[in-house]
Amino acid sequence: MVIKKTTNKRKKESLDKAKKVKGKSKAKKEKNIGKVLHYFRKPKVGVIKLKAPLSVDEKIRIKGGDVDFEQKIKSMEIEKKKITKAKAKQEVGIKLNKKAREGYDVYKIED
Repeated sequence: MVIKKTTNKRKKESLDKAKKVKGKSKAKKEKNIGKVLHYFRKPKVGVIKLKAPLSVDEKIRIKGGDVDFEQKIKSMEIEKKKITKAKAKQEVGIKLNKKAREGYDVYKIED
């Protein structure tokens, strides 16, 4: 009786791919940059008190309660004037994709 040794080529390929992906994956760095002070339902805008600078086109994450989402900042305002950059200790209005409540944490995602 002859026993043939067979290899499962698909299994080996999938293990190799998993190793490659594992080696390439980078953890996203997040920095707490503020808190949501208020949320306006109709325009879907959140007022955020900043602890650190923030700019348009940066990614943020809002986390609190059962809400946890990421988004890119498309527009930002201070007292109805559009701005592109905000400094620490400023209160800014940001158009949000989902509802956020008072006290939710805001994180800046640094790739």
